[in-house]
Amino acid sequence: MPSETMSHDAETAPSTVTVTPLAIHIGAEIGGVDLSRPLAPEQVRDIRAALVRWKVVFFRDQPMNHRQHIDFSRQFGAVTPGHVVYGGDGEFPEIYPITKHRTANNFQDQVLLRPWTGWHTDLTAAINPPMASILRGVVVPPYGGDTQFTSLVAAYNALSPAMRGFVDGLRGIHRNAPPQEVKAGKEYEELVKKRTLISEHPLVRVHPESGERALYAGPIHLKSIAGLSPRESQVMLEMLWEHLVRTEFTVRFKWEPGSVAFWDNRAACHLAPRDIFDSDFDREFYRTTLVGDVPVGVDGRPSTSIQGDPITAA
Repeated sequence: MPSETMSHDAETAPSTVTVTPLAIHIGAEIGGVDLSRPLAPEQVRDIRAALVRWKVVFFRDQPMNHRQHIDFSRQFGAVTPGHVVYGGDGEFPEIYPITKHRTANNFQDQVLLRPWTGWHTDLTAAINPPMASILRGVVVPPYGGDTQFTSLVAAYNALSPAMRGFVDGLRGIHRNAPPQEVKAGKEYEELVKKRTLISEHPLVRVHPESGERALYAGPIHLKSIAGLSPRESQVMLEMLWEHLVRTEFTVRFKWEPGSVAFWDNRAACHLAPRDIFDSDFDREFYRTTLVGDVPVGVDGRPSTSIQGDPITAA
C-alpha cells in the first residue's frame, strides 16, 4: 500500500514519520516512530497533521507501560482524568482501563439494536468534549474485537446541499446517559448522578485546526435537536445517524498486541466491538484522553453548558 514521508519547507526539520492511508476518507497507519520514547518536535508536528487529515491514526508494535502512554499523550495536549464517570486507574489516574468484563456490565442489556447503536464520540455531553483519545491494546483476541471509526467530515460533505444548509443552523442536546432502550444498571446511574453533564452543541461543528465542517451527531450522547418537536427530532436524528455510519465513510481496525489508535473526537465517531462477547477471548485495553475546547458552529456561536463543569486536566 502506498505511503508517504512527511515533507516540509527546507527551513523545517525533516521527519521520519511515514503515513499510509487505509481508507479513502478516514484512517492511516503511521510508522517510523517509537512511542515509548520522547518524540522529536517534527514527529509530533507530523503525527498531529496526519491526525487532523485522517481523523484516526494507528501505530503497530508499540509496547508501552502506563507512564509511557501518559507521556506520549502529553506531547499532544493536556491529559484528563481517566473517565469523568468511572474514574481511572488507582496509581495512574489518567489511565482508563477498558476490559471485556467491565464493558459487558455497562450496556449489554440492550433490547433494540439498530445500525447506529453503540457508535459515539467520546463525552460530548461536556461543554468541552475531549480533543482526542489514545487507546492501546495489551491483551488482544487472536481474531475479532475490531474497532470501527467513521468520518463526520465525510458524512457532512455527502449530505445534499439543501440538507447541509438546514443542519448548519441546528443545535443538539447532549447528555451523559445511555439510550432509553438500554438498561445501564444501578451502579452506572448512581455514578452519572454524581456528575451529570448536559450541553447544547452545534449539529455541525467547525474543526478548529482544519476549518472543515463535521456532522457532530454521535448517537449515544445526542438526545434531541433544539427547537424541533419530539417527533421531528427523532426522525431527523435517526436519518442522520443512519447516514453517518455508512460503510464508505468508515475504517475498521484489526488490533494486535502493542497496537495504538489515536482518534480526533472533533471529527470522528467510533464503535467498540460487540462480537467479543460471543467468544471466550479476553480483551484488555487502556485509554488516555486529551482536554478539548468548546465547539463552535457554522454561525460562529459556541456551545453552551446546561449542567456540569468543563473537563479539566488530571
